[in-house]
Amino acid sequence: MKFRPLHDRVVVKRVDSETKTAGGIIIPDTAAEKPQEGEVVAVGPGTRGDDNELIALDVKKGDRVLFGKWSGTEVKVDGVELLIMKESDIMGVIEK
Repeated sequence: MKFRPLHDRVVVKRVDSETKTAGGIIIPDTAAEKPQEGEVVAVGPGTRGDDNELIALDVKKGDRVLFGKWSGTEVKVDGVELLIMKESDIMGVIEK
């Protein structure tokens, strides 16, 4: 991928959600909600503080994150659907 986000922007690729409930019911694509979990593909350098110093982001490439339902802007880069969002739209990192 040849895309570099600016400032405090993060590029996230959604991960596939479960197509079956815990009870074994299969959810069709038309009824399934978009997943709110993704993998960070690229991060910007950070933001500038009041003293003009660069403040690095807390997330890094490869992190698995949770984000809000309506967060980010959907784009297609090299045929892959991605989300571009600010770091503040990310709720947290999923630890393994």
